[in-house]
Amino acid sequence: MIKKLPDAEFEVMKVVWKNEPPITSITIMEQLGKEKGWRAPQTAITLLLRLVERGFLRTEKNSKEREYYPLVAKEDYLKFETENFLKIYHENSFASFVSTLYDNADIGEKYIEEIIKIIKERDE
Repeated sequence: MIKKLPDAEFEVMKVVWKNEPPITSITIMEQLGKEKGWRAPQTAITLLLRLVERGFLRTEKNSKEREYYPLVAKEDYLKFETENFLKIYHENSFASFVSTLYDNADIGEKYIEEIIKIIKERDE
């Protein structure tokens, strides 16, 4: 069962999902350092350990380096988060969600047309 990730762990998973598995802890730390300015290797190692414990990653020792493999696909996690968001904030109402976007943001007709197109394609 997928559970919500804290923001820092989600940042680690985004790096993992962006790369072809396996990904090494060194590669993860380098990419997080560039993208987020994270410098302390221990922070990344701690987050990786938590992700293994939570069942998001599998790890193997390969010589001196640890390699990580995603156990939860990005698409599955995003689906979980989106469904959770709709449930908590919009009482499972897609119409409420779209209405909020439309009322509170300058999304314009282009985005509304894209939403309509997606809905029509799913119905076909």
